[in-house]
Amino acid sequence: MGYGPRVKRPEITGDGVRERARLSRHRVLLGAVAVADAGGIGSLTIRSLAKALEVKPMSVYHHVANKDEILDGIVDAVFGEIELPTAGGDWRSEIRRRAISARQVLRNHPWAIGLLQSRTTPGPAALRHQEAVIATLRDAGFSVQMTAHAYALIDSYTYGFALQAALPFERREAVAEVAEPITDHFSAGDYPRLAEMATEYYLRPGYNFADEFELGLSVILDALTRSIPAKLGETP
Repeated sequence: MGYGPRVKRPEITGDGVRERARLSRHRVLLGAVAVADAGGIGSLTIRSLAKALEVKPMSVYHHVANKDEILDGIVDAVFGEIELPTAGGDWRSEIRRRAISARQVLRNHPWAIGLLQSRTTPGPAALRHQEAVIATLRDAGFSVQMTAHAYALIDSYTYGFALQAALPFERREAVAEVAEPITDHFSAGDYPRLAEMATEYYLRPGYNFADEFELGLSVILDALTRSIPAKLGETP
């Protein structure tokens, strides 16, 4: 059983010998992300990583000290994939764009959801990310305290919604596969409201569970907007 895509080797040389690409810390971390994407974070070990890179385990240790350093590195790589908000722009648009990007990145790397806030040694991408989000909220007029509240609220919502990517609700066909067998129990009339939701909403053409994310995000941003103090001369 493999561990996902292997790191690409260089082209065959003139004498027909295929040389391995020179190992680097960057290549080790790319390989670690690939292993985690393919089998989850539990599948990531020095041995499985070395196998994916097609090197001996000791070669990995030349570039990373231990598994903790690998975890810190791949978490920072995930942060680096998320679009940064731009301070000074329209804060709602910037934070919305960043939240949508974060959800997509976490759908691509679901193993990272539990790690993004748990690592105690943030890398440069994580620090740039946090600085950009905080700066965007502070420039919008949020107090320091409300910035902390807003950041926590938005990320809790985003990460929680990303967790649901593992549930069978992302595709309309998957919703039907789950909901339609349940409707067999509705004939006795024991669950009228559940039957109503299934037939009038979840199973209607065009329903997409992913749309719920942006609706909920709008509700959160609307509520946060009301916490920004009115500027001098503005009507509350």
